[in-house]
Amino acid sequence: MIGSPAPFRISGGSLSPAQADLVLSLAEAAQAADGVAPLSEDVLLQVRHGSGPLARDLLLTAGDSVAGYAHLDGPDDAQDGDAQDGDAQDGDAQDGDMSGELVVHPEYRRRGYGTALISALVSAADGHGIRLWAHGDLAAAAALARSAGFVKFRALWQMRTSFGDRALPGPAFPAGVSVRTFRPGEDEQSWLEVNRRAFAHHPEQGSWTREDLELREAEPWFDPGGFFLAEQDGHVIGFHWTKVHPADEEGSPIGEVYVVGVDPGQQGGGLGRALTLTGLAHLRHLGLTRVMLYVDESNTAAVKMYTSLGFSRWSTDVMYRRPARDLPDWPGRRISKTCPVIRSGRAAAHPSDAKRGIKFGRRERPVTGRDCGKHLGVEFDLVKRHIVVNTQIDLPGNCAHLR
Repeated sequence: MIGSPAPFRISGGSLSPAQADLVLSLAEAAQAADGVAPLSEDVLLQVRHGSGPLARDLLLTAGDSVAGYAHLDGPDDAQDGDAQDGDAQDGDAQDGDMSGELVVHPEYRRRGYGTALISALVSAADGHGIRLWAHGDLAAAAALARSAGFVKFRALWQMRTSFGDRALPGPAFPAGVSVRTFRPGEDEQSWLEVNRRAFAHHPEQGSWTREDLELREAEPWFDPGGFFLAEQDGHVIGFHWTKVHPADEEGSPIGEVYVVGVDPGQQGGGLGRALTLTGLAHLRHLGLTRVMLYVDESNTAAVKMYTSLGFSRWSTDVMYRRPARDLPDWPGRRISKTCPVIRSGRAAAHPSDAKRGIKFGRRERPVTGRDCGKHLGVEFDLVKRHIVVNTQIDLPGNCAHLR
């Protein structure tokens, strides 16, 4: 028996409203301590409104307190492709990887909880590669990622500009292109179609559904007057969606080039730049003095355009990647979403633990990773650095279960 210096439990499953509130409070505490939000807008929306069908929410509790949280989105099997012109949130396809984020409460750090959450994410990924976001590129997050076998894979710049007294160039649209603002209840489908084409190689943006769009339309910051659509012959061919953030540490609101997209058939003609300038003029008209945006470090064309408009790098978010493992494929390997824990050891060719009626007692949890008991003909899941307490093997009905 190996004791744990800091007992904790990691549970999975849908977050209750009370748990969601605790996660949001945890994220606020981390942001106050680190100076950067630990979770992306998309993850925060899933915390508040419920995660997607392939996503996982993992809650780490120490005693009665929520000490950590991790989120894992389902795999995306899109193929890599070229960056899109004028993309303020550019990226690449994930090749079946799963994307995750995690946060540990400032009062519970340096106790191994971050490592435990990463181990749980690896288990929940079920052999898929994992890409983890580290917002703000903090030294502690980088060290944690490296210690868990992740390598730096992608860098997302936050760029900012201050208007000052300088004049913005006027937008020059291609011939036959007109601009209007978004009409809620009418333009959703047209926008989704052009967004899907513009970001066909960008799973984070191109896979948006109507529900994703409507969730943001319901947010307090949404303003259709700052959502610009470019049309040609009655068809939407591009857009610039702006956003206004409330006052930050500098004491004033800040605008955002939230997302700019151009239909692939219209790229290369300056439409992305013209739409960007249209949105910037709108934000300036609102009385804002500062604007931010996100762009991939590798998207040199977009970085060059934004730099020419007065933007410079402000901070960096880093994605770390751990590639897929060669795990044998046996029946019943994937975890059931109804199971309240991450994963359990199981015998080959048997269904999920939930269906087999396996229950865990207090302080018991499933194990993760993989080890094969050849003589028994069973497989167990284990991950390095996990603490195993009171270990014994039960074989009820030839179904292996590690307790």
